[in-house]
Amino acid sequence: MHPLRRQRLLIVLFIVAGASIAAALVFWALRDNMNFFYSPVQVERGEAPIGRTIRVGGLVLPGSVQRSASGLEVQFRVSDNQAVLDIVYEGILPDLFAEGQGVVAVGELLPGGRFRAQQVLAKHDENYMPPEVHDALKAGETMDEALSQGGSGGG
Repeated sequence: MHPLRRQRLLIVLFIVAGASIAAALVFWALRDNMNFFYSPVQVERGEAPIGRTIRVGGLVLPGSVQRSASGLEVQFRVSDNQAVLDIVYEGILPDLFAEGQGVVAVGELLPGGRFRAQQVLAKHDENYMPPEVHDALKAGETMDEALSQGGSGGG
């Protein structure tokens, strides 16, 4: 191989290696700030990591909201029409939070299969549904079928 060609090849290899290392370092530094969306059926299948910050979403099942008498703790169930997930949240829920509506909760999955939310996001208006929730629901049966089950599912 000609010395000039070899020198160019080494330069290109060093640039590619340097860019790869830089990208890996950026990804590693930001990994704690990344939270992925999981539907209740993915959580039920064990695809969601335990103890890491993730997002889950679905429809709040009617009759599932239970508020603590002595504090701000709220327990409710969400469904993606295939599975049901129990969520525990301590704080003030958004004004637009309602049974039968789409929500996205940010928090961590606990070892027992429950989800402890740090933040609950509700819909904007009657036409809005978070895209992740919409996609998860599209994979299951109709919304009316899911709501009529009233929480009969795993969780």
